[in-house]
Amino acid sequence: MHQRIAIVTGSSSGIGKSFIELLANDNGEFFKSGFDEIWAVARREDALRELAASAGNGKVVPVVADLSDDCGIKIIEDRLKAEEPLVGLLINSAGMGVKGPVMDKPDKALSDTISINCSALSRMIRITAPYMRPDGNGNAKIINIASSAGFLPQPGFACYAASKSYVISFSRAMSCELKSRGIDVTAVCPGPVATDFQRRATDGKETDFTDWRKNFVIDPVKLSRKSLKASAKGRRMFVYPFSQKLLHLASKIVPVSWILAFESKAVNE
Repeated sequence: MHQRIAIVTGSSSGIGKSFIELLANDNGEFFKSGFDEIWAVARREDALRELAASAGNGKVVPVVADLSDDCGIKIIEDRLKAEEPLVGLLINSAGMGVKGPVMDKPDKALSDTISINCSALSRMIRITAPYMRPDGNGNAKIINIASSAGFLPQPGFACYAASKSYVISFSRAMSCELKSRGIDVTAVCPGPVATDFQRRATDGKETDFTDWRKNFVIDPVKLSRKSLKASAKGRRMFVYPFSQKLLHLASKIVPVSWILAFESKAVNE
């Protein structure tokens, strides 16, 4: 009997950590039967071990891997080959971004953003899908954490916004390609989330959102819970909260040139 597992990347903090905590204590809210193991994937071994200990039920298994590197992907691929589990859920929550003009940023920061947000996400699906199939809980599920930043180009946050556009487009395509395998794919597009992301994106200069975004910050646990429920319904795209639904609508009807003019003015002020 193959073990039924969930895999969550970016598990050491923020949204990924919230997913782990919800899944480790799931009593039927999201799935009819729980997972035998939840693979918590991230770079920080100490944070993963602390997370596993706090779960207290032995389900959370730390998997130390740097997904910006080929070796990190291979660690997960080799483990899948060795254990041949049934993967009921894959959550691609690992992500990064750097704020500021592209020309002011080091090459590695841009490369890592694309590697983690785009390449690693795509490769995680590629190596995991062969172990996914429907079971007593219904279709297997993939949740990709995108962002409302992916709806439009963003001067001053260009690489991150473009990478999240990729996540949205790729997720939509995968939802079609993997449908025949019994795998549902959901792209989650939140606005600002109360995590450590802002501090890392600004090299520690800002810990909280300081512009208009501060009025729309959401709780990562609430986002994770609603994302799991959207996935359970088989939704291809989940935009949250309502303010971001309005942004999504605006991105479809307002000329991009107008939006860029507004964003450029805000960046230059």
